[in-house]
Amino acid sequence: MARDKVVLAYSGGLDTSVAIKWLMDEKDLDVVAVAADVGQERQDLEFVRQKALDIGAVDSIVLDVREEYVEEFLSRALKANAL
Repeated sequence: MARDKVVLAYSGGLDTSVAIKWLMDEKDLDVVAVAADVGQERQDLEFVRQKALDIGAVDSIVLDVREEYVEEFLSRALKANAL
């Protein structure tokens, strides 16, 4: 019987990397790691994707959400004179 799956919002940092292994070992779940590209230039998202797979995630997805981020959050923040 196949294990249940869980989707983890994955940053590539220590906490979410440990969470992948913990969910697999302690909760007997297959983990799908999802990272969001919001335009951060300093983060190598291919490295983040591969890191999740190396830890044991059954799949690792990087979503390009730059347009939605700008439209739904940044433009509204600018209209509200956010600092």
